[in-house]
Amino acid sequence: MKCVVLQPSYIPWRGVFDQIRRADLFVFYDDVQYDKHGWRNRNQIKTPTGKQWLTIPVSAKGAVKEHVRINEVPMVWNKAWNQEHLRTLRQHYGKAPYFKAYEPLLEQYYSRHDALLADFTVDFTTALARALNIEHTRFLRSSTLGLSGVKSDRLIQLLQSVGADHYISGPSAKDYIEADKFDAAGIRLEFVSYDYPEYPQLYPPYDPAVSILDLLFMTGDRALKYIMGEP
Repeated sequence: MKCVVLQPSYIPWRGVFDQIRRADLFVFYDDVQYDKHGWRNRNQIKTPTGKQWLTIPVSAKGAVKEHVRINEVPMVWNKAWNQEHLRTLRQHYGKAPYFKAYEPLLEQYYSRHDALLADFTVDFTTALARALNIEHTRFLRSSTLGLSGVKSDRLIQLLQSVGADHYISGPSAKDYIEADKFDAAGIRLEFVSYDYPEYPQLYPPYDPAVSILDLLFMTGDRALKYIMGEP
């Protein structure tokens, strides 16, 4: 059974959905420490003047010092950031070929008022995977498993608890993963290579490192082919 374990993030890029489509089970690693200035609450879109951040405001002051877990981080609702993000997407992608096809999905999720960041990002990412026609992958949150330990030991415990014998990871993990522990546990390691074909974008030059929304709005139901490398 193939498994991917990744921290939940906001409207993630193509590489995350590549891992999702390769997995039988995708686990949102939501009970590890929140990393400020990462991808948990923000991502980038393309605009006529370059890339722009869309950032969900959160109350994470002292999160690193206090070891706040991702699934404990609250969103801040002193302004309607959700409607602001929706307006920004309409402004910059309204003329994209497939924007209208996905606008109802955007309206559904940007009308929510979740208290916790992970509740929103986990559900939104799952919905985007289904919009990409990734139907076979099951989803789970690590916080439901009652894990203990740290680093590789904790990850191996997670994989064993869900019955996985094949772990899929991004390429950067090669530099720090303790492969011998996975071998001892009988778990095969596979590292994904992020090598994807270009697709048309509204605002040149081409940039692959933006939210999956860019790919969806530009290629529609062909988006998955651009993830699988066969457009």
